Amino acid sequence: MLTTLAVENYRSLRKLRVPLGRLNVVTGANGSGKSSLYRVLRLLADFARNGAVAGLAREGGLESTVFAGPGRSGPNTPLALRVGFAGEDFGYAAELGLPIPGQSMFDADPEIKSEAAWAGPVLRPSTVLADRGGPVVRLRDEAGGWGMVPHPMKPYDSMLSELADPQRAPDLLALRERIRSWRFYDHLRTDAASPARAPQIGTRTLALAHDGADVAAALRTIIEIGDAGALAAAVDHAFAGSRVEIVNRDGRFELLLHQPKLFRPLAAPELSDGTLRYLLLAAALLSPRPPQLLVLNEPETSLHPDLLAPLGRLIARAAEDTQLVVVSHSDELIGVIDEYADDATMIELLKQEGVTTVAGQETADEPPWYWPDR
Repeated sequence: MLTTLAVENYRSLRKLRVPLGRLNVVTGANGSGKSSLYRVLRLLADFARNGAVAGLAREGGLESTVFAGPGRSGPNTPLALRVGFAGEDFGYAAELGLPIPGQSMFDADPEIKSEAAWAGPVLRPSTVLADRGGPVVRLRDEAGGWGMVPHPMKPYDSMLSELADPQRAPDLLALRERIRSWRFYDHLRTDAASPARAPQIGTRTLALAHDGADVAAALRTIIEIGDAGALAAAVDHAFAGSRVEIVNRDGRFELLLHQPKLFRPLAAPELSDGTLRYLLLAAALLSPRPPQLLVLNEPETSLHPDLLAPLGRLIARAAEDTQLVVVSHSDELIGVIDEYADDATMIELLKQEGVTTVAGQETADEPPWYWPDR
């Protein structure tokens, strides 16, 4: 389980150390930095797939994403973005900056300046498993000594993706696979052309696709090998007396919703955006193979107010099996989660003079954190 999320110089997140629990609810006013905190988690996940540089490029590049508010020394201050997390057994951090100008047309691409992976919740010299300064990487061996990687790392490659190996770096491999198991849901499509509304080829689906395209197969997988009772209860809580049915038509699965007093079930194209979105969230939260971390960004979007209480109970139930981060601006949803979850961590973000902080957090309240050296 992640215990700390750390970031410096990402949009309004000048310097943030956020303690995490089993179920974390991130809230705050519009523009307070909620989406930025969500994107930091996405960026960390990108390192495990060697996509961090491309991910920043999609946001406009390092110049567009790095913090530009008070605290920067001036326009000539080197751009540097730091992100990292610590967990009960592993931690990871990285720094990105701009390259020295040269002859390449890709001079605007950020470079990975440093990385470190360590055992336990805090980076210390004795806990480091692998670290990198520029192109040079060293790995801890079984005897506790160090071995140098014989070839230089490319500035756009992460050691998580390039060096994780069961023989040479098994701990790095374990860390990478944990990060790769994280799931993010912020673009569950419910529009008229949504693939979730059309029949799809059905195969066992242990994790709902990021856009919800395979929702029928995911729900059928829950029914057959997951917690079918929890799914039935989640549907009944939201739509009293209703039940989900998945039909197989020549290998293509279709989603049907049976409701009281209707002579026939409603097919996916007939469902309202809110109804379909709730079923998509149920499929994500009740996965038979829970991830190490599940992140939801504003799950209340397009939901009828009557669905917020069932969704809050569903989120609280899912936290029994996986760590969750829920970014939300719905006070009702947050209240239900707080009521039904055993120990929800509430993270309220504030923004003052362009800088995001955690409400009520003093310097002494911040979890211990150390960045790797370049």
